[in-house]
Amino acid sequence: MNRKLYEKTVRFFKENKIAHAVLVFTYKILPNIVFVAYPIMLVVEFFILGFCWEWFKLVLIPLFTLIIATIMRLVINEQRPYEKYGIESVFGKKTEGNSMPSRHTVSAVVIAMTFLYVNIPIGIIMLVAAFLIILSRVQAGAHYMRDVLVGLIIGLGAGQLLWVI
Repeated sequence: MNRKLYEKTVRFFKENKIAHAVLVFTYKILPNIVFVAYPIMLVVEFFILGFCWEWFKLVLIPLFTLIIATIMRLVINEQRPYEKYGIESVFGKKTEGNSMPSRHTVSAVVIAMTFLYVNIPIGIIMLVAAFLIILSRVQAGAHYMRDVLVGLIIGLGAGQLLWVI
């Protein structure tokens, strides 16, 4: 996203109330729904599986994936679009650096893959939610497309470990 496109996108979401409301839902509310659904799924699966390797995979793979993504962000420490271009973000976000990879993307995707491993229909719904979260991170100007693509690759790769390990 270049400066001109970023300015146009920010202006669009600030001026269009319906688009802004949709972005608020996908950027702020939908991630919370996904991140609350995950521990609920873990509790349900605990009562089904008990303490076993299958259940621990559901906990450890997303946890380690998030840790790896966090370390990557600290090492890479890329500027965010609003920071690079000196423009206010759609939601007035002020965080500096740590743009790549997008942790929201990594988390949403690996959680969706975890749901897919446990229950295919719910997993598909969560993958759609993850895709909407990914789009919102770019549309809100919090991340570049490369940040969410790297996050997507990390989340999908980590999610594949559920079937391999």
